[in-house]
Amino acid sequence: MMYVPALILFVIFIFYPFFKGLQLSLTNWNGFSPRFEWIGLDNYKRMIQDRNTWLIIKNTLIFGAGSTILQNVIGFFYALLLNQGIRTKEYTRMIVYLPVIISPLIMGYIWYYIFRYNGGAANDLFLLFSDTKLNLLANPQLNVWIITLVNTYQFLGISMIIYLAGLQSISKEYYEAAEIDGASKSKQLAHVVIPLLTPAITISVMINLILGLKLFDVIIALTNGGPGYASQSLSTMMYQLYFAKQDAGYASSLGILLFVLISVISFAILRFLKSKEVHA
Repeated sequence: MMYVPALILFVIFIFYPFFKGLQLSLTNWNGFSPRFEWIGLDNYKRMIQDRNTWLIIKNTLIFGAGSTILQNVIGFFYALLLNQGIRTKEYTRMIVYLPVIISPLIMGYIWYYIFRYNGGAANDLFLLFSDTKLNLLANPQLNVWIITLVNTYQFLGISMIIYLAGLQSISKEYYEAAEIDGASKSKQLAHVVIPLLTPAITISVMINLILGLKLFDVIIALTNGGPGYASQSLSTMMYQLYFAKQDAGYASSLGILLFVLISVISFAILRFLKSKEVHA
């Protein structure tokens, strides 16, 4: 009976909203009116036929995969640095982790005032060497990657803390045994540190992946999904469909797509990483 409270919370906050969203995705509800019609799979047919959907899915995957890779790689090297016992490790750890506690929307606006076309700090610096300003946020080839980098900057502290905790849990006996066997630092990293960090890698990758796939606030602050659909994610598209276009039925179908996308990718990667885990 101890699991009943948790089961009730699961039903209320996960099970019911999912099936309610699934129900709404089969309607033409505008999000406000008490009246709506059942239209079956028309929203899903519309989703498949709309070529902008595939661009939005691609952007969502870039936000998820790009942020996850960069956050884990950079966070891992920060953790290695801090694990060496440098004098300023407390300050370094604080500075790297500090952006995590800032609201993503506020972080997005901070970087917006750096990258914006008129009066942006980046352009002010660039104009010292050139007469032409850069419209970085309006460039479809760049703005998705700028959003990814901003998200990476904000949340790489999570990976750093997870990896640092993992490194500090590795017994010195493993390093001593490797040194006795003549293993270099690089071989110790490859054959001792990384295998023993696989549980930490699993946790860090899953957290960053899910946060990246449902990225919303930073996109709204930096580009609002523009120009056009160039930097839209599934989350921002759902928001605009519901509140701006009053197309809640179609927004719900995109929500179901996002749920399926996150679930499939997360379970696949989780299963792969779990199979590689080594426990000390």
